[in-house]
Amino acid sequence: MFNPSRDQVREFFIETWRKHRASEVLTPLESMALDWLVEHPEYHGDLEDPAAMTKDYSVEQGRTNPFLHLSMHLAIAEQLSIDHPPGIRAAYQRLTARSDAHHAAHEIMECLGQVVWEAQRLGKPLDSDTYIDLIRQRADR
Repeated sequence: MFNPSRDQVREFFIETWRKHRASEVLTPLESMALDWLVEHPEYHGDLEDPAAMTKDYSVEQGRTNPFLHLSMHLAIAEQLSIDHPPGIRAAYQRLTARSDAHHAAHEIMECLGQVVWEAQRLGKPLDSDTYIDLIRQRADR
């Protein structure tokens, strides 16, 4: 999934959860996503809600968009698997040395959110150097 639509992202996570619950075979990407779905039981209701495909998860509602959150987890997992940007895996390992893997992923997620927001605000590509620098700063605290 290189540039999926909002509906494709939602359908992917909903279908992955459905297949898991039905004990069906998952693709490798679905298996990776399932790890994060299991880590977030607070989203299981959304994954089983038929209205989730069209539901608005705005900041004003005071609720995290489960599909955005899970997508960021999946993106970070993929980055870690290939160590890109270079050094992310080592920084992640330093983060996990002082907390658990889930918390470490959330630390990286904060950095990813910041550089994505900056890129959108400035209308520029994501700055990988800033991204890895932010992660390293958190890892070195």
